[in-house]
Amino acid sequence: MTLRILLSNDDGVRATGLWALHDAFAEHAEILVVAPEREQSASSHALTLHNPLRMRKDRDGVYAVDGTPTDCVLMGIRAVAEREGFRPDFVLSGINHGPNLGDDVTYSGTVAAAFEGHLLGYPSIAFSNVNASAGFEKAAQAALQLVQQLSEQDVPSDLLLNVNFPDIETFRGFRICGLGHRRYEDVVEERTDPRGRNYYWLGGHPTWDDGDGSDMAALTAGYVSVTPMHLALTDTTKMQALEAWNLKLPK
Repeated sequence: MTLRILLSNDDGVRATGLWALHDAFAEHAEILVVAPEREQSASSHALTLHNPLRMRKDRDGVYAVDGTPTDCVLMGIRAVAEREGFRPDFVLSGINHGPNLGDDVTYSGTVAAAFEGHLLGYPSIAFSNVNASAGFEKAAQAALQLVQQLSEQDVPSDLLLNVNFPDIETFRGFRICGLGHRRYEDVVEERTDPRGRNYYWLGGHPTWDDGDGSDMAALTAGYVSVTPMHLALTDTTKMQALEAWNLKLPK
């Protein structure tokens, strides 16, 4: 069976990781690429609502959108795939230039593209490479192997995975794991421009929780981390406590 893949990312339509993933799947799948015109890293699940979106057809099966990764997947499904009768078996995002681990998935444009595919009812996977500048072909081949094995299963339409590839010579395998936690020494650096006005750079140095069962622990051990996720954000463990507080509006 030939797979159908909608491919997007947050590093832009010309990114090395995107085309490594495309080339790995090219002989095994029909591929529709809908990716941002420019880099959209750390854009999270932003959706463009107050400006028109423009979509440029680069060539057959390849489109560039002047918007966010979320825009791209939404446009890819609603404005291209549905009109052309192309129903993806998977929505794939990446391969990101750098990791998306633990709490950072909340900021990631790569993960957000997969989130959008998930919300639209398609099995979706976000792929990220720890090495931001090399190793994409190897990672793409592992991504292909993962998707091919998943396609042999009864994959639920709400499958949502976050996958990270370690920066090592040979991967030891896939490891199913949870999201770890990041501790960030957040830095807001204040500077002054030539006209005397203040401006700021955001930065910092993260340290990662590599406890047993976490995505970081999997990478440290040489495994490709595979984390199933969902968007059910209700904290049911807090509901009983809140009810017990008997919150009221003043009369």
